[in-house]
Amino acid sequence: MKKQFWIMFFLALVFILFAAPVFAEDQEMIYGSQLMTEQEQIEFHQKMRNAQTAEDREQILREHHEQMQERAKEQGLTLPDEPIQKGTGMVSGMGKGSGKGMGSGHGKGSGSGKGMGSDRVR
Repeated sequence: MKKQFWIMFFLALVFILFAAPVFAEDQEMIYGSQLMTEQEQIEFHQKMRNAQTAEDREQILREHHEQMQERAKEQGLTLPDEPIQKGTGMVSGMGKGSGKGMGSGHGKGSGSGKGMGSDRVR
C-alpha cells in the first residue's frame, strides 16, 4: 500500500513539474486577449514560438498591438496604449523588481554563527 502511494505521488509530482510550464504559457496575458477568440490566442502563441529572433518577436508584437488597437476602436472600446509587461498585473514572473530579494541576512537568529560542526576538534 505504501509503495503504491509513493509511486502515485512521484508520478503526480513529475506531471506537475513538466506540465505546469505548458499550462502557464497558455495563461500568459496577451495584449487585447479579451478581444480575441481562443483560436486567435493559440495562433498568436504559435507565431511567437516560431519567431527566429528577438526582432521577429518584436515585429509580431507591434503588429498585434496595432491590430488589437484597431479592433478595440471598432468595438467602441479602449485598450491601454502600452501592452501589459511580464511580471505585472495578474501574471508574475522572475523579472527585475524593486525588492531586495531575501534580504541582507541580519535576522534575529540565535547562536554564534559559527556554522555546523564548529565545535569539533580537528
